[in-house]
Amino acid sequence: MAEQAAERDLSPLPGVGRSFIAGFESTYLPSFGVDGLEVSGHDDHLQADLDSVLSAGVRCLRYPLRWHRIEVEPGVYDWSESDLVLGRLRDAGAVLIVDLVHHTCYPDWLADGFRGADFGPAYVRFAEAVAKRYPWLPAYTLLNEPFTTFWFTGQQALWPPYDSGTAGFARMMCAVMPALSEVAQCWRDLLPAAHHVWVDTAEHHFGVGRGEAAAQLANERRHLVLDLALGRHLDPDRPSLRAVLESGGESLLELTPLQVDVLGLDYYCHSEWYYDDQQAQAPSPVPVGFAAIAEQYGDRYGLPMMLTETNLRGLPSDRVSWLRYTLEQYELALARGVRLHGYCWFPQVDSCDWDTLLARCRGRFDPVGVFGLALDGSRTDTIFTSAWRAAAAGAPVDELPAYRLQPPNVAHLAGFLPGLQHWPWQDPGGDEFVPAIHIPETPNSEHSSPDLTRGP
Repeated sequence: MAEQAAERDLSPLPGVGRSFIAGFESTYLPSFGVDGLEVSGHDDHLQADLDSVLSAGVRCLRYPLRWHRIEVEPGVYDWSESDLVLGRLRDAGAVLIVDLVHHTCYPDWLADGFRGADFGPAYVRFAEAVAKRYPWLPAYTLLNEPFTTFWFTGQQALWPPYDSGTAGFARMMCAVMPALSEVAQCWRDLLPAAHHVWVDTAEHHFGVGRGEAAAQLANERRHLVLDLALGRHLDPDRPSLRAVLESGGESLLELTPLQVDVLGLDYYCHSEWYYDDQQAQAPSPVPVGFAAIAEQYGDRYGLPMMLTETNLRGLPSDRVSWLRYTLEQYELALARGVRLHGYCWFPQVDSCDWDTLLARCRGRFDPVGVFGLALDGSRTDTIFTSAWRAAAAGAPVDELPAYRLQPPNVAHLAGFLPGLQHWPWQDPGGDEFVPAIHIPETPNSEHSSPDLTRGP
């Protein structure tokens, strides 16, 4: 299966090399009735946000189809918003990778979320309707970050339906993955020329002492969902698979394998974990870097790949340095023969409320985007915006600034710094030292509507 996918012509997606991809954050918060695009003001700044991508010469972008807004009532579809934005992007010559379900982006009437018996049929019905509505789509992600989504909703009880433990993890997979296989075949039949871009986290775990066993398990577990989807590496004695099977996941071995054309890797500083006798921590103090991790995934799956998400929370100068670092790692992977088809800084505009992993909705800016958010919701250019534009236009990595990291990132990323001693470090400008803003809690703040007058 890997050989068939590797030989398939991937055009109009970017070829192997350093091409930029853009993306927009859209995760829906079912408890609050808003999504990431709304909170960031994308609906009010739609054309400007799209122009910020296209004017930089970036033609490939990940863009969400907001199921919770398209199908507010079961079986009743309102395509007006998606027709507008997808039409504009198509007319502009953009190459779209549409995102059908981004984390918890499903309609409110699916009361039990992924766990409900109604999720699978509804998801299949919606996906088929999308494929028939937009038969020209060149590429798609059917379920963003499946492993992380199942882990947060099932194992860790961080997102609805707030299940927990290995049994909860198994329940999420059993409820969703048969439908995912069915949707993948549906889209393969209806859009045979389009490309399936499977997007998930690119993890690496390192352990010492008693932490070594935990790291080994995590390194094996990181591949579980994709392996199940592809029908590969399914030895029942495999530790993570055995645990899921013993927790009610036996039906997962009966899944119809799906086909993946491109493997999207989401890599952040917290993608690398370290375990010792006392604790687990991320970022790791001994990271191996994206190039090495991309090699691991390439060796395992034999698929063309993309770096589909990266960012860094911090000052614009910190983000410039992370951009330089990840691009350097991206090019190192290319030099080692890894087939990478694109680099995506995600998202294009600052997101909101990820400081609580979306447990609260207060409209608090998350300083991670290509463009910042001003207090009135307007977009702001920063030195990171300029660096991103230069890199998107083809500037060599060694021409990008290397700004000394500021607190807290100077400590947060200490493990990365020994490998960057060759950089021509410089201090950021004085306006990069931004004081923190204290926002007092209010009694009902966790249930309040987003307020874009609040800063980070």
